Amino acid sequence: MQVSVESVGALERRMTFQLPAERLETGVGGRLREIARTARIKGFRPGKVPAKVIEQRYGEQVRAEVLDRMLREGFDEAVRENDLRLAGAPRIEPESADGLAYVATFEVVPDFGQIDVSKLSVVRHTAEVTEEDIDRMIENLRLQRRSWSEVTRPAQEGDALDIETWSQIGDERLPAEGAEKGTPVLGSGAMLPALEQALTGMAAGDEKTVEVEFPTGWRVPQLAGKKAEVHVKVERVSEQVLPEVDAAFIKSFGVKAGELDQFRSEIRTNLERELKGALMNRLRREVGEQLVATWAQVDLPPRLVESEARSMARQAVEQARRQGRNVELPADAHQQFMEPARKRVLVGLLVGEIARNHKLQLDSKRLNETLRLIASTYEEPDQVIELYRNDPQLMSGLQNRVMEEQVIDWIAERAQHTEQQLSFQEAIAPQQ
Repeated sequence: MQVSVESVGALERRMTFQLPAERLETGVGGRLREIARTARIKGFRPGKVPAKVIEQRYGEQVRAEVLDRMLREGFDEAVRENDLRLAGAPRIEPESADGLAYVATFEVVPDFGQIDVSKLSVVRHTAEVTEEDIDRMIENLRLQRRSWSEVTRPAQEGDALDIETWSQIGDERLPAEGAEKGTPVLGSGAMLPALEQALTGMAAGDEKTVEVEFPTGWRVPQLAGKKAEVHVKVERVSEQVLPEVDAAFIKSFGVKAGELDQFRSEIRTNLERELKGALMNRLRREVGEQLVATWAQVDLPPRLVESEARSMARQAVEQARRQGRNVELPADAHQQFMEPARKRVLVGLLVGEIARNHKLQLDSKRLNETLRLIASTYEEPDQVIELYRNDPQLMSGLQNRVMEEQVIDWIAERAQHTEQQLSFQEAIAPQQ
């Protein structure tokens, strides 16, 4: 195969290559003969279909399949022979009418020089699940299953209030007629502090008007950033009733025996799984920040960075839509993600280079453990495992994740590191 490679930028390459015509024809002919042995076409006995008929029926499809395979194999072979390390997917386009000459443009991994991770300084956080953490989780589960009982006393923290509200700002009443209804829980943080303070101590049938200053980003544009007189009326006050942690309660969470010890054991397992993921995320961030700070001046493949920024913009829009917000994706939305995209690309390339330089291989045991952990969060774990094993894209994503975690651990072990003990709650708290 004829191949030529030229540089068209600091990290961009242009490869021209020609696929051998005789190899294509041999591949197409061989595949058509395979089809002819089993093809069932009306009017012909199996295995007796004339070659011309097979060619007319399947020739175009087979040629496309064989050409696609040769194209991928030929490009991969040229990359290996020219010792190229690609950064991102190539763009391959035909250059001749016969479909045998192609031009591939792609970016390559920058030269990072000697990657000495022993000079990095990493804080490695540690934490463990305590009995108090398990108690706290059981209380949270009780809150999820709580019921409400109407009371006649004044409202206090933890109570649910059925309320009606309307606001007056200048000459404008919101809503223009009637009132908005809601059932907030005092102390949940769902209301503005001024309203929550006003509602505390009110009983069913009480009414009050309170001055409230609304934040600039308030959901009602007419009130955003302004002061208004808010009229509130309490229709009902209800106190929470928490269920007992008895056999029925325990069985409702899938513990068939209904035994408390087993319930606590399963909660511990779930919390330890959550903690393991949180600690790895902290370590990934620690190592990533060190890698970015140390190799910040290295030029990165611009198309790869832009592609990552566009991907991050799409993810942000999808997340906003899942939260019920109607958000459109402007053409230049990726621009605000360029810096975080650059950092993500830099860390990804460095992790890949470290794995390559030190011949780090995917740990199949760690991969299987991670897959089982993921599956254990679903009602039918075996089905989830089977799904991953039968879906190359899902499995590839999992393999990349596990390999990255292996390299992050490898870096942290060889860097200058200190340990910092956290509580479970501190460890799982979102990082700013």
